[in-house]
Amino acid sequence: MNITFISAPAAGKGLISSMLNKKYGFPHISIGDLLRSVDDETVKKQLENGEFVDNRLIAKLLSERLSKSDCKNGFILDGFPRNMSQISIYEEVCEKANDKKNIIIVLDIPRNIGEKRVVGRRVCLNCGNVFNDLFEHSRSKVSGICDNCGHELIKRTDDNIETYERRYDTFLKETKPVIDYFEARGKVYHVDGSRSSDETFSDIEKIIGGYND
Repeated sequence: MNITFISAPAAGKGLISSMLNKKYGFPHISIGDLLRSVDDETVKKQLENGEFVDNRLIAKLLSERLSKSDCKNGFILDGFPRNMSQISIYEEVCEKANDKKNIIIVLDIPRNIGEKRVVGRRVCLNCGNVFNDLFEHSRSKVSGICDNCGHELIKRTDDNIETYERRYDTFLKETKPVIDYFEARGKVYHVDGSRSSDETFSDIEKIIGGYND
């Protein structure tokens, strides 16, 4: 199966996607990570400001990634589509990638919790683990050091309150209509993303457990 996560910023799409990848083996494809790998100053500035990047670039990057052999039996797509103009790209690339069912999961999260998750987030560039200085249960054991591999944790340049506020407002204006579009077609599941990752993961497993794909 193909699992697509759509949500407001900082709902935990990346973490849950990684957990699913570890358990089920589906490759985790993050649009944000694909774009951050692009060596282009304009793209970098757009990401830092929480702005949308040209759909043609996204379509190219996503098509190339989904064409790889590891996506033939299913994949996890994180953070796409984000606006109505991207729905046609989404439907086209998913259809070309494989013949699996597409499950769309929305992680719901209050604005204030998402804000704390962004401002306190620290990321390990070596293994991808994510920690948060503002939540006791999510802090690293040694400040600034990854519990998993011992590498330094960094704060992404776009993890600040100004960018978060813009992204959340953009979510309400641009991405909420996308969710409404898929809901009208009966293709959306909602999961509470404000709880612990284990609780959220458990609910998602119940959803995908109903599919034999």
